[in-house]
Amino acid sequence: MPDALQLPVVDLCSPDRFSTADSIRQACIDHGFFYLVNHGVDEELQSYFAFPIPSWFRVKRDLRAQIDHFRLLDKTGDSREGFYIGPLADDLNQWPLEEDLPSWRSTMETYFQKLQSVGTKLLSLIALSLILDEDFFEKLGALNDPSAIIGLLHYPGDLDSSSEDIHGASAHSDFGMITLLATDGVPGLQICREKNEKPQVWEDVPSMSGAFIVNIGDVMERWTNCLFRSTVHKVLPPGQERYSVAFFANPNKDCLIECFESCCSESCPPRFPPIKYLDYMQERLRVSFDL
Repeated sequence: MPDALQLPVVDLCSPDRFSTADSIRQACIDHGFFYLVNHGVDEELQSYFAFPIPSWFRVKRDLRAQIDHFRLLDKTGDSREGFYIGPLADDLNQWPLEEDLPSWRSTMETYFQKLQSVGTKLLSLIALSLILDEDFFEKLGALNDPSAIIGLLHYPGDLDSSSEDIHGASAHSDFGMITLLATDGVPGLQICREKNEKPQVWEDVPSMSGAFIVNIGDVMERWTNCLFRSTVHKVLPPGQERYSVAFFANPNKDCLIECFESCCSESCPPRFPPIKYLDYMQERLRVSFDL
């Protein structure tokens, strides 16, 4: 059995921003994961749609195209299903009818906006942790029409948890800047801090009541010249139904992903060439899904 990991806890409302930034820096170097507390998002707002009642999957058939199914016919691979909501300004999201799920759309839009605000506050602390101006990401254009996405995720409970071929979500890293994860408390999330180590060592990440689990994405790892970890993680078959909500904070599609000056030097030059986020994302999707 893997050990339960004791992740650092970051207080978003701490008055000592520089001390908080130092804590974030160490957490991102050591783990790539941490808990975020005092984030200002009401638990009542989250539980409205996220946890005991999976009403967001009870949608009309014409919305099924927006729901991704990962359970394979041979009962191997990823078993999760997700309903994804992209940037609200794009007007590309397909919503359930109001009579089917009253107030669901307005609640989701409110939740999206609140998480986007939390992400912006957290990114200002991450900028400080990298010896950058607090508004660095705003000036860079990363937060100008960002490509944020919410994933409402459901893991079935009727799977054989003893099979190594079945996962709730197989090992992966996230593509973007940061991810904010809310869970219903059902265990299953694991991380591997040394992704090139053989055999890989996996550690359980317990949920913390009222806290978001935050992890660094590949774009932030690339920006920081691998100073910050985009840690590989997975979800085991939980043995019971599991629900979580992931907010993927992604930059503007035209934002240039280029090594920060504070993360490179003559003895530690940039490891990656500059690339626009849209081009980077398209390449990652091509490789990941064999497009």
